[in-house]
Amino acid sequence: MTLDELKIGHTGRITRLDGDSPLTQRLMVLGLLEGTVVKMIRRSLGGDPIEIDVMGYNLSLRKAEARHILIENQPKR
Repeated sequence: MTLDELKIGHTGRITRLDGDSPLTQRLMVLGLLEGTVVKMIRRSLGGDPIEIDVMGYNLSLRKAEARHILIENQPKR
């Protein structure tokens, strides 16, 4: 599944970032690396952007950006 599919309040572990583009590099600099656990905090009313918790800080991403991040769903904490 991709990060944009994660439900609010659920966590996931990043398994892969698709592509080798400047966007992928930027996401990695922001801390979105393989093995990192992220939690879906909220979505805007229209569903875009989303806000996640990653490494102790909140990060807002567009859904199009979040689709490049593959995750495995973790048990709800």
